[in-house]
Amino acid sequence: MDRVGHLLQGSAAATPDAPAVHDPVRGTLSYSALAAEVTRLAELMRGSVVAGDRVVIVTENGVGAVAAIFAAWACDAIAVPVNARQRPRELDRIIAHADPRIVAFCADVSPDAQAHARRMGADESALPLLMRKTTGNVGPADVAVVLYTTGTTGDPKGVMLTHGNVCFGGRTSAALRDMSARDVIYGALPVSHVFGLCSVLVASVGQGAFIRLVPRFDAEAALEALCSGITLFSAVPQMHALIMDAARRRGIQRLGSDALRYVSSGAAPLDPAWKRSAEAFYGVAVQNGYGLTESTAGVAATRNTIGIDDISVGPALPGVKIAIDEAVPGGGDGAGEVLTQGPHVMAGYYRAPEATSAVVSEDGWLRTGDLGRIDRSWHLHILGRSKELIIRGGFNVYPPEVEAVLTDHPSVVQSAVVGRAVAGDEEVVAFVQPVHGRGLSEGDLRHFVSQRLAGYKCPARYIFSDTLPAAPTGKILKHKLLGHFAEHLRD
Repeated sequence: MDRVGHLLQGSAAATPDAPAVHDPVRGTLSYSALAAEVTRLAELMRGSVVAGDRVVIVTENGVGAVAAIFAAWACDAIAVPVNARQRPRELDRIIAHADPRIVAFCADVSPDAQAHARRMGADESALPLLMRKTTGNVGPADVAVVLYTTGTTGDPKGVMLTHGNVCFGGRTSAALRDMSARDVIYGALPVSHVFGLCSVLVASVGQGAFIRLVPRFDAEAALEALCSGITLFSAVPQMHALIMDAARRRGIQRLGSDALRYVSSGAAPLDPAWKRSAEAFYGVAVQNGYGLTESTAGVAATRNTIGIDDISVGPALPGVKIAIDEAVPGGGDGAGEVLTQGPHVMAGYYRAPEATSAVVSEDGWLRTGDLGRIDRSWHLHILGRSKELIIRGGFNVYPPEVEAVLTDHPSVVQSAVVGRAVAGDEEVVAFVQPVHGRGLSEGDLRHFVSQRLAGYKCPARYIFSDTLPAAPTGKILKHKLLGHFAEHLRD
C-alpha cells in the first residue's frame, strides 16, 4: 500500500547526506537529518495519537512544518496543515471542525503561529513545535491529509486526500517536471495548500531533491533566489506578475539564470502576450496547468517548448480522465463544467457526506465547478468558475477572459473581475493593481480593453488598488472584493 512517509524513508536511505530542506531559521537539513527530526517529533506525538487521529499543524513554510507533517504520517495519523496567517476566528472554526487529537504550532518560522499558540495555551516543552492536546475522535482509514479550502464563498471545507492520492499527485508532478535529485526547488507555495504540499513538497521528497522553503512570498526575495541556483519554480500568476514588476523596478528585463529550467503557472488562463513576455523574462517556457484541492492539485498540464502560443492548461495528466458537461449554466457550444475521474480524486469532504455526494458520483467522477472546453488537440481550456460566470444582458462573460486582457496592459500587475447585480442584470466590475509609478488612468485602460473585447464583456466599473485581498498562495480572494471595496462602489 502507498504511504507518503515511505517516500522520505527511501530518499533518506538512498542519499542520506544530500540537502533536503532549508528555511531562514533552521538552515539546511540533509535527508538523514530530516528523517531523524521526523522520528523525534513522531515519538512526541505517539504518546497522544493513534492511527486515524487528526493532527492540526498551524504553520508557515519551514523545516518544522515538513517534519511535523511527516511525523503525523509516521504515526498513521491524519495531517491537517493550516496556514498560521488565518485570523483567530478562522482558525478556531477549522480546529472545531477537524476535531484533532493534537494542535501543533510551528512557532520558529511563524510569529503568527506563536501568537496562536499563546492564545490557545500550548505546551512549550516541545519547542520549536508547540502542542496542545485535545479530545479528537478517530477518522477514516488511509486518509493522509485534510486540507481546508477557502472556496469562492469563504466557507471552508475539509478535503480528505488518501495516501494513494498524495503519492499519485507527487509522482505525477515529479514526472511532469522531469524532477531529479539534482534539482533545487523554490518553495514559496504554502505546504498548507495542495499545490505546495503535493506538487512541490511530496514531489521533491520523493525524488530526493532540495527545497528552499520561504515562510512568506516576497517578490524581491524571490527575484534574488531565482538568480542563485533555483532550477524549478512553480507559482500562481499573481506571484509571477509581482516578480516581473519587482524586476522592472530594478531595470531588469531578463532574469538571466543559467540554472532555471522549469517554470509553471497555475490557477488562471494565460494571455498569449503575457505568456510571451514572461518567457522572455525567465528565458524558459512557462508551462500552464490546472487542478484543485479535490483533485490532489493535478488534472491537466502543458509540456510546451518556449515560444508556443498555447494558452490551454494542456491535456489530461497520465492516468487522469476529463470530460465536459454542457448541461450547466454557461454551457453549450462545447463549453461546460469540467469533470474528472482517476486516482487523483479526493476521498470526500470530512464530516460532510452530502456535500461529497453532490460533487463526486458513485463511479468516481468529480464535478469541479469550473467551466471549460476541450479543443481538437484534446487540450483543456478553463473559462472560469461556474459560480463566477457573469450573465450580462443575456450574454455569458467569463472573468478569466477579461482578466487576461487587463493584465496584458503593460501598466497592470494583476487584476480580478467579478459580477455585481444591478437592476435585474449583472455588471462587470474590474479590480486592478497598477504597476508602481506608471500613472495608469481609467480612461487609458477603458480604451485598451474596448479595443480587445466585445462591448458586453467590458467592465462597467474599475477599482484601482495597490493591493488586492489574497490567500496565502497569492490567489486573489474574489469573494471578498465587493465587500472590501464597498465604499468605492456606492452610486
